[in-house]
Amino acid sequence: MQLIRGQHNLRPAHRGCVATIGNFDGVHLGHQAVFRALRKKAGDYGLPSTVILFEPQPMEFFRPDQAPARLTRLREKLIHVRACGIDRVLLLEFNQHLAGQEARDFIQTVLVDGLGIRHLYVGDDFRFGRKRQGDFSLLVEQGSEQGFGVESMDTVCHENCRISSTRIRMALEAGDFSTAESCLGRSYQICGRVAHGNQRGRSIGFPTLNINLHRRVSPLTGVFAVRVQGLRDEDLPGVANIGTRPTVDGQGLPLLEVHLFDFSEQVYGRQVGVSFVSRIREERRFSSFEELKIQISRDAAEARRILGIA
Repeated sequence: MQLIRGQHNLRPAHRGCVATIGNFDGVHLGHQAVFRALRKKAGDYGLPSTVILFEPQPMEFFRPDQAPARLTRLREKLIHVRACGIDRVLLLEFNQHLAGQEARDFIQTVLVDGLGIRHLYVGDDFRFGRKRQGDFSLLVEQGSEQGFGVESMDTVCHENCRISSTRIRMALEAGDFSTAESCLGRSYQICGRVAHGNQRGRSIGFPTLNINLHRRVSPLTGVFAVRVQGLRDEDLPGVANIGTRPTVDGQGLPLLEVHLFDFSEQVYGRQVGVSFVSRIREERRFSSFEELKIQISRDAAEARRILGIA
């Protein structure tokens, strides 16, 4: 999959494609259905399939303090898009210029002049351009004039409910990993690089893999039974905490800490995936490290029970 970073990196060779535009946070089954249709249409035209993404996501630009928690950060999103067989991704920086661009100008400069699109897939509620003035009807109108087709995608449902990133966030917040998995088509996973920590977990007998979430807000908080991918051929079981560590300092961005059972290797710098199986409890503050240690022992025992480990 080719990643094109910014409109300024578009070249004449990139003209001619079938495209779709969106946040695609989580790359859930609804998104995957769009990508399948995109690939089929691209195959019919003999052109590359192209996904247009924004970074940051528009809500994160306009209202960063109110933006919803990301299901997938950019690196994870690109991995899942690639797995869907997409040929190209055009990654546009969502900045003041793009936010203030007239909808017709966006169509002309990005879709027509930049990409030379032949067919475009969007949601029927898709809005774009300054003050969200652009919509599906404008795209259809401009497509008729400029020579490209426009098509909205049917909603994909699970148990008679629309699959959406919002629904998945709500399921994760409720600890309903079954619904999240049914909507995603896979277990919910957070990926990242193992970083150095403050060694406090090691000092109380529970060393952890520390993984920075690179998110202002986490879609999950609390203690969980997990399985970790990327360190061995098989998944490794463990117990994880996501939060701001109120007993330690309670400050800063949320951190993912994973204690792996019966594992003592040094794996700093390794990329891992953490798949969430079940929530054990919410994060809370303890009056002492001794009290915290006792609770972690209970959490680990419960995670072992959930994961079926003796």
